[in-house]
Amino acid sequence: MSQQTPATPRTDRVAVVVNTASRRGARVLPLVEKALRGVADEVTVRPVHGGLELLEALSAAVDDAPDLLVAGGGDGTIGCAAEMVAHTRTRLGVLPLGTANDFARTLEIPTGLVEAVDTLVTGKVVDVDLGRVEGRAYLNVASVGLSVAVTQRLTPGLKRRLGRFAYPAATLAAYRSHRPFAARLELDDGTVLELSDLMQVAVGNGRHYGGGLTVAPQASIDDHLLDVYAVEQGRLRDHVSVARLLRTGHLVEHERVHHVTARRLRLVTDEPLPVNVDGEIAATTTATFEVDRNALHVVVPAHSRAARLDGTGSP
Repeated sequence: MSQQTPATPRTDRVAVVVNTASRRGARVLPLVEKALRGVADEVTVRPVHGGLELLEALSAAVDDAPDLLVAGGGDGTIGCAAEMVAHTRTRLGVLPLGTANDFARTLEIPTGLVEAVDTLVTGKVVDVDLGRVEGRAYLNVASVGLSVAVTQRLTPGLKRRLGRFAYPAATLAAYRSHRPFAARLELDDGTVLELSDLMQVAVGNGRHYGGGLTVAPQASIDDHLLDVYAVEQGRLRDHVSVARLLRTGHLVEHERVHHVTARRLRLVTDEPLPVNVDGEIAATTTATFEVDRNALHVVVPAHSRAARLDGTGSP
């Protein structure tokens, strides 16, 4: 196993892209610029306000091939940055400024602004995997079923009003109108699962999703595996018992839940269903999911226990 290395080497050129449309975006700019100018020869800061402006700023930053790209925003912003620097020498720094911040939670990056900025300067660099669905990269979880309806109800206004409580509120509303479906899971080892009366199928790359829920007790973002679980519709009391296990990930041990791990999965549903990719609808079944091994070099706190299966030196 290779050793993890400090983040401090090769920070000559740093690009910072902060989504000021995120909950705390504007507040972090002075902090991060001051901290990074103390350790880097060149720091380029691009504040943006979401949408196309965000994509253009990230693309421009990556085109300059910085040693470190710092992305500030929610998981959507971080995911865009991650896809652009995947399999390059550029390290990714994360400023978790959104509502859920599940990628940061998986990597034990603090959500406090001062602490998150300090991580960029004093942290270490680790290798992590990306998930891909039909080629589209994702950090945390891709899923079909109930999660899609949750995403549709999880409006910016609801997030602003309820913060992290927006996720359970949206889930409860979505559950009331959910319609079960059937699916076939074709795994890379030849295993085929034929399942019916399903509420959701989730394919996890990272450890956390949905504002702090856990994919599975042993899920890791650097184990080169996807954690796949399918939840049967069942009865109301089944949903209550499953819901109690969501935060720890022990739902995968429930009798109404099927759990497997794989490096590649083809998901076929009885009718085409949209795929929720880290909170955005980005594909439709039939869909193929794969793990993209060691795709990212990410700065995490020196004490982080995450991504301990693989270290990184140079790409």
